[in-house]
Amino acid sequence: MNKSSVWTVLGVILAIVIAWILVDILFSLLWFIGKLVVVAVVAVIVFLVLRSVFRRAD
Repeated sequence: MNKSSVWTVLGVILAIVIAWILVDILFSLLWFIGKLVVVAVVAVIVFLVLRSVFRRAD
């Protein structure tokens, strides 16, 4: 193996490691945004239900 082949193999390994980290961060961010959307929808539904319950009580 010559010197350029070693650097090529190391470059490929480094590229895979960086890609793995970036994809992990991206999926974590997408999961967080998805959870935020679900929490917002549930909060709006609960707010509307509570508002209608207290409106009937008056």
